[in-house]
Amino acid sequence: MGKTKRVVFLASGRGSNFSASVEYIRKKKLKLDIQALVSDNPEAKALSIAKKFGISTKVIPYQTYSSKLDYHRDLLHQVESYSPDLIVACGYMRILKPDFVGRFPNQIINVHPSLLPAFPGLDSQKQALEYGVKIAGCTVHFVWEGVDTGPIILQKAIAIRPEWTEKELSLAILKEEHKVLPLAIQLFCEDKLKIKERKVEILK
Repeated sequence: MGKTKRVVFLASGRGSNFSASVEYIRKKKLKLDIQALVSDNPEAKALSIAKKFGISTKVIPYQTYSSKLDYHRDLLHQVESYSPDLIVACGYMRILKPDFVGRFPNQIINVHPSLLPAFPGLDSQKQALEYGVKIAGCTVHFVWEGVDTGPIILQKAIAIRPEWTEKELSLAILKEEHKVLPLAIQLFCEDKLKIKERKVEILK
């Protein structure tokens, strides 16, 4: 294992994946330093969770920007100021711009509620039910340019019950997200992820 990794989280909403990740990190006493939680939404519940854990927060309110390019510029500058080794997008509802992704190559991971490459983008659970698939799940992947296109780190599949609503499927998937995202963070921070072309090898 190398140096202690500096980690920044990005979140827009309730912060359940953020909370699960911090709890896992502290329970396992992982060798990493959480620099901050950055949010585009001043009402995000993730902010209060961060304060409960004693983690610094920064709000860059997306809706107050008349120029979205200015928002993304300020986001990049703010995140750069933390000198992160890893950026974790967990419920962050903005597509990161090429300048941002290019500044942190293979240093950004995201959790998505489908078995990518199936059902990228928004409303993945609804898409899965409407399509009639029998298996759904979640994916943790590196963020490349585009929507949910980067190399896959971990996936967890679940069988869909015929009676499930979109909400029930979402909750079932979320439980698995709470497991695979913290594990992916651990693997990254222990230097156990190797990318070759678009495939991720997990080192022993």
